[in-house]
Amino acid sequence: MTRIYKILPRTAWTQAQAAGVFEGSPVDLTDGYIHFSTAAQAQETARRHFAGQSDLVVLELDVAELGEAIVWEPSRGGDLFPHLYGALDTARVKAVREAPLGPDGIPRLEGLT
Repeated sequence: MTRIYKILPRTAWTQAQAAGVFEGSPVDLTDGYIHFSTAAQAQETARRHFAGQSDLVVLELDVAELGEAIVWEPSRGGDLFPHLYGALDTARVKAVREAPLGPDGIPRLEGLT
């Protein structure tokens, strides 16, 4: 099973849970898809885009359950990143992890596989 991850503020996740769907963060809405990362990509995503932001969570999903809505597209350095075209049904989220800030101000993402 291949896992993918979405880092977002806890408040955004709370709102998504109440609605039953996550439409995307502001950057997702601008780009037209929801950005995800693999376990190998997630820490660099946290460093680049979430430094200094506290009260974050990391959503864990099984990419196979999302089917053809996931498209792997090149991004920084040519790495392929998973992008979800469409809204995310919150019932698809397998786990929600904490992402506490480390001493360097970067969210720590531990135990991602």
